[in-house]
Amino acid sequence: MEKIQILEPRNWKDYELLDSGNGEKLERFGKYILRRPEPQAIWQKQMSENEWSDKAMATFKREKSAAKEGEKGEWFLKKGMPGQWNIQYHAMDFQITMRMGLTSFKHVGIFPEQAENWDYIYKTIRGLSEEKPRVLNLFAYTGGASIVAKAAGADVTHVDSVKQVINWSAENMELSGLKDIRWIVDDAMKYVKREVKRGKTYHGIILDPPAYGRGPEGEKWILEEQLDELIQNCSMLLEKKDAFLVLNLYSMGFSAIIADNMLRIHFPQAKNIETGELYLSDPFQKKLPLGIFSRFRI
Repeated sequence: MEKIQILEPRNWKDYELLDSGNGEKLERFGKYILRRPEPQAIWQKQMSENEWSDKAMATFKREKSAAKEGEKGEWFLKKGMPGQWNIQYHAMDFQITMRMGLTSFKHVGIFPEQAENWDYIYKTIRGLSEEKPRVLNLFAYTGGASIVAKAAGADVTHVDSVKQVINWSAENMELSGLKDIRWIVDDAMKYVKREVKRGKTYHGIILDPPAYGRGPEGEKWILEEQLDELIQNCSMLLEKKDAFLVLNLYSMGFSAIIADNMLRIHFPQAKNIETGELYLSDPFQKKLPLGIFSRFRI
């Protein structure tokens, strides 16, 4: 394995990590500052509690019974704080617009560290020889990667198990001035297996699976039990040359080496696998780790 990389997106103007610590993060999305739980931020905050309280226009607090990451809670808003607003991301020669929203699971519609992968996806698609490469985005959430791939000229299939999230993605596509992404409400594993049986292939596959999840019919997803099988099936869908794959994982306790091993096993033809961590930094030079990635182009 090549040296593990640690990468941070460099092109954000509408996002900024202001501080982190004591299990929280303070972030600016556009002109609004949010305060959310962050289990990886086990160090001390640099700003005072008064500064955090003064700056935050929306604060997320978990329900008293919620002890685990991702469980429900409630947003507390100051006067003038909207429930929805838009932000832009601009890099190279593309710009996308994403609608933000305060959800009961503390998510807001984007994972800003993923902008580093967005840049990679855009640049890679633009470098493929296929005029309109076919790209499959699994566990695709609100569609940042799908929209970037579409902006790069790809024929995009976007798969997520939650219809409301698909609708949110479609809204982001329209806000970005794009059209014709293929929306699929389905369980990712079932969809991939059907595509294998159909003999379908793709020039790009993007995977962003959660630690746990449910398909539209209650199908259970457990990352450590099913990820290897999913990647094995994806190896049958990816074109053998002039293609790419991006795998992103958020599960705490998962090493980047695990992702690297899986791609090397199932894609032996990939000789240039990049593996590492994605992070965001604050003005106090603290680096907040927010996911691991492994990716390649063949």
